Amino acid sequence: MKGRVLIVAGSDSGGGAGIQADVKTVTMLGGYAMTAITALTAQNTQGVFGVLNIPPEFVAQQITLCLDDIGADVVKTGMLSTAPIVEAVAAAIPAHIPLVVDPVMVAKGGASLLEDSAASALKKHLIPRAFVLTPNLPEAEALLGRALTSVAAMEEGAKALLALGPQAVLLKGGHLPGAEVVDVLATREGVRRFTSLRLESTSTHGTGCTLASALATSLAQGLPLESAVARARNYVLEAIRTAPGLGQGHGPLNHSHPLGDTTP
Repeated sequence: MKGRVLIVAGSDSGGGAGIQADVKTVTMLGGYAMTAITALTAQNTQGVFGVLNIPPEFVAQQITLCLDDIGADVVKTGMLSTAPIVEAVAAAIPAHIPLVVDPVMVAKGGASLLEDSAASALKKHLIPRAFVLTPNLPEAEALLGRALTSVAAMEEGAKALLALGPQAVLLKGGHLPGAEVVDVLATREGVRRFTSLRLESTSTHGTGCTLASALATSLAQGLPLESAVARARNYVLEAIRTAPGLGQGHGPLNHSHPLGDTTP
């Protein structure tokens, strides 16, 4: 076991996204997962039906206790639904710990997971401190206030997000139509595209959480950024390809695929 990852995010009762997906991902990639839960959600593959936010001071207490005792090589943030939670998280995480910030705004089924004031707080308090920011296309459009309708526009958008302060931006292009999925990694050194064939599947619940946690784990284990991105993308692609087909909506991934077929 190598790489300590503290995950600051919401719980998904359906097990496909959020804390549940994060812990599975970190564990399957050989890291050690800790959690600070920001919200409880009542959801399944068909949608989010209820959200119970955790008091900000309790979120901060979870972070502080984990860091003071076990420590972390990387902190990954996910669902931070209110401005006070964002501010508490930012205040509780020491500046020297690398941050992977996944700006979770909307659930796969369309439910809002981030208040408008929280989006502003995210831009002010956490995004400038991020080692890597990992928005999908709608999240990037919301942060920038403009549409991104092509890969070329994604590249320009990633550069604009880089101007908000993070050291790197991994802009995910799965929402663009086409036979290929193109993700864009922007750093101060330039822009690189990561391309893969699109997998036609309804089992895509939790892909963003899973990718960000896989990236955080790989960084915590010492991989260079581009290698970490490639490893994270490969993990997610195989998790989609071998998904179990559970539920009646957007189903979960197969986070345990590195184990192979363990069916008795």
